[in-house]
Amino acid sequence: MTAELTVDFEPLGRRAHIAPGTTLLEAARQAGVGLNAVCGGAGTCGTCRVRVVAGEVSPPTEAEHEALTEGFRLACQTRVLSDVRVDVPPDSITAPQRAQIEGRERPVELDPTMRGFDVALTPPSLTDLRADATRLHDALHQQYGITIDRFDCAALYQLPALLRENEWHVRVAIRDGEVIAVAPAGNSLLGLAVDIGTTKLAAYLVDLESGETLGSAGGMNPQIAYGEDVMARISYAMEGEAPARELQHVLVGGLNDLALELCAQAGRESTEIVEAVLVGNTCMHHLALGLPVAQLGLAPYVPVLTSPYDLKARELGLRLAPGASVHLLPNIAGFVGADHVAMLLATRLHEAREIAVGLDIGTNTEISLAVDGRLLSCSCASGPAFEGAHIRDGMRAAPGAVEWVRLVDEKVEYQTIDGAPPVGICGSGVLDGVAELRRIGVLRANGAMRLGSHPRVRTADSGSEFLLVPAGERGAPRDLVITRKDVNEIQLAKGAIRAGIEVLLSEAGLEADQIKRVVVAGAFGTYLDVDSALAVGMFPPLPRERFVQVGNAAGIGAKLALVSRHCRRVAEEIARRVEYVELTTHPRFVEEYTAALMLP
Repeated sequence: MTAELTVDFEPLGRRAHIAPGTTLLEAARQAGVGLNAVCGGAGTCGTCRVRVVAGEVSPPTEAEHEALTEGFRLACQTRVLSDVRVDVPPDSITAPQRAQIEGRERPVELDPTMRGFDVALTPPSLTDLRADATRLHDALHQQYGITIDRFDCAALYQLPALLRENEWHVRVAIRDGEVIAVAPAGNSLLGLAVDIGTTKLAAYLVDLESGETLGSAGGMNPQIAYGEDVMARISYAMEGEAPARELQHVLVGGLNDLALELCAQAGRESTEIVEAVLVGNTCMHHLALGLPVAQLGLAPYVPVLTSPYDLKARELGLRLAPGASVHLLPNIAGFVGADHVAMLLATRLHEAREIAVGLDIGTNTEISLAVDGRLLSCSCASGPAFEGAHIRDGMRAAPGAVEWVRLVDEKVEYQTIDGAPPVGICGSGVLDGVAELRRIGVLRANGAMRLGSHPRVRTADSGSEFLLVPAGERGAPRDLVITRKDVNEIQLAKGAIRAGIEVLLSEAGLEADQIKRVVVAGAFGTYLDVDSALAVGMFPPLPRERFVQVGNAAGIGAKLALVSRHCRRVAEEIARRVEYVELTTHPRFVEEYTAALMLP
């Protein structure tokens, strides 16, 4: 009998197990991936475009040669010949994924690095032959008492046409004595803040002169097609200069798409964005800048750069204002990067007077402990299980994903995102399921399932499993189950986080019950049920009221740095204060991790 083949659909985190010769469209349907296929799979509409990243498939058909650019395939025409990994572009997906962009705002005094001035210039004449740049320099000095030192070359290039098209009345953006953009008068200056997560991107369009957030949008980090976690992307980048450039190129493309989307929401143009602030873990930071990452994959995991960094947006390929600048907050060490600095800034954990823990939970989880003016931080590879990856029927948070589970007697109560028919289980649903199975005694402490403990526990070729949703129920296309392996994936992920907390506590000479506040941030941290996390032992057994969920705090921190020079200085101070703890070499980590794998 021919072995089944596996198809990985990224960035959706869905998998299908199919027979050789099955089309990618059929595999997508089996996996619950909503691919557009207007023609029903006849190969005539060109809407099911995908890119095969790895593996062997059938050669392109005539329909594909006519309909597609190089590198893409039609899922309905492509047959699977080996295990493959497929990248699905957003415009081929019928339903959007949920990306966490909300966070708890906090007021801050506006003090952006970029300032805008409306300037009226005297037109040139036969008796006034001053150069355009000189004329603007003099007008700024006369009207505002401002002396400019230099012009960005791209802004200078646009200056003559803009002055004449706008009858010598323009708005000038100035940063540290440099004219970086000239635009029609009256338009406020725009800024862009982005949290570059390993899995997801969260972006915010901000009016730099009022501080108002004009729009927010989220999307998948397109680099995920090259690896689900940072180590996989480091390995890909190490294959050569071209793969490293490709990782940067696809990320910048994703950022440009988000900028266009946000400006369309606000009725503005992306060329009006004069400054951007980017945050991400150390690996995402380096890949965004195109810096080498090989040294991050080997002990002692040393970054190229930890200090704040400024450069022109055009150097990265960002299509913003011609002279727009980009600011990256400082990294700390190892994989604790600028996104964690931004989280600490947004939550003010660095100012905590009581003993507090802050967690930014994602594919890579950063943890900080605040005690007596100290800040201790570490990073742990919690893995992609919380995003639904490596889970038998797992998927990322999109319509149809089971996101909430409760077991009542012999019945299963569950909720799907948007109330859509259940097609898979996202991270919060799997976590709930494991917590409930442990609560009712189906799971042993080591994660094994007790056969006969519940009518829905059954045996399968891969071992024991729990039937969560039977095929046909609420329109489910197939049985959705939680397997013993799924439980193990959650144990590994939650064990890494709990071990990180315990190691930091040991470094400070504290016991868990001394923690007075636990701040939970991050995309997954927003949607997880804290009671379920406590039930599986992800967090220390503390009273529920000590936990607070704050949403995408890293994104909020990036926004604060965008509108406030003071916040940038505070961020730099936070990064200097943090005492980094490397878990992989810590003498207690293996012991704590092993203990944390067990279910309470």
